[in-house]
Amino acid sequence: MGKERLALSFKEKKQAGENLFVPYIMAGDGGLDILEERIQFLQDAGVAAIELGIPFSDPVADGPIIQEAGIRALEGGTTLAKVLETLQLSKEKRSIPIILMTYLNPIYKYGVEHFAVACEQAGVDGIIIPDLPMEEESPIAAVLQDKSIAFIRLAALTSPKERLAELASRSEGFLYAVSVTGTTGVRATHQSEVKDYLQLLKSYSTVPVLAGFGVSNAEQAHELSNHCDGVIVGSKIVKLLHEGASDEVSALIKGSLKKQVHQ
Repeated sequence: MGKERLALSFKEKKQAGENLFVPYIMAGDGGLDILEERIQFLQDAGVAAIELGIPFSDPVADGPIIQEAGIRALEGGTTLAKVLETLQLSKEKRSIPIILMTYLNPIYKYGVEHFAVACEQAGVDGIIIPDLPMEEESPIAAVLQDKSIAFIRLAALTSPKERLAELASRSEGFLYAVSVTGTTGVRATHQSEVKDYLQLLKSYSTVPVLAGFGVSNAEQAHELSNHCDGVIVGSKIVKLLHEGASDEVSALIKGSLKKQVHQ
């Protein structure tokens, strides 16, 4: 479980010659009763892991599509405690690594130690906390370390090289490379400097580097995966699932997995 399961899943995908693909879904969007079914659907589609968002009232890193999904989930009564309970009940039925993306406030409200124990019991393999600065992470990093839960750091395009190197050295599971400046969301193109940025992170990191924020089609996934290990896709998948377009989700995942060799 934890770091080991995440590392094994990534290793198996890479050995199969595939790009790593991690979809983001909002827990409770459409009801928590369909969460197990959605996880199974994504697992069957061939993803490397699933990033599961916890709805929060002030989601500073999220674009409009994910914010709207969070509002729907909150209005449906979704809480961090209920998500962890749901994951624990379905723990034995899944083999795919689960990564929670949550803001700091729900963790403190839950209790840091209690949160780490509940994540371990629920079979959570990794944690992403977008509003936790590296300088303030020690208390949470320590309790996650005790439970062998990967603490995944985010690297920003605008950060100086020294900070990127430090984030890369600390990240567990994978390094989340934010490939745009701003919030999540669907974008037509990525900035030209992203290529150099991803290659720099690859040179610093001992864990896989995944590019996220603004990836919305297979072409973008391939473009970014040529310079790192794979991608995280959120807004596009959240939108398609909300619209009931699961076939399009499958097509996006399958189209992104196969490596393209550029001459």
